[in-house]
Amino acid sequence: MDWKVFFFSLCTIFFAELGDKTQLAVFSLVSQSRAPWAVFLGASLGLALVTLIGVLFGGVLTKYIPPLYMRLGAAFLFIGIGVYTLWKTWLEIA
Repeated sequence: MDWKVFFFSLCTIFFAELGDKTQLAVFSLVSQSRAPWAVFLGASLGLALVTLIGVLFGGVLTKYIPPLYMRLGAAFLFIGIGVYTLWKTWLEIA
């Protein structure tokens, strides 16, 4: 196993997920259900399955699309989502 890639992935996902909507949803589920272990196991499996889909899909895409273009596409997608969210929020305020 490539431990450098393992720890880089661990740290990247850990810090990316801190304070995001997934964590807020988990807070809400635990407070509603009062079943923290069930929420932990369900959320962990859900995140693992989404990650598996990403790994499999990414593995196929890298055979046809260079990684540079994939990173650029992801960057523009994130920028687009951010601009859209900002625009929708601005319309709600105005």
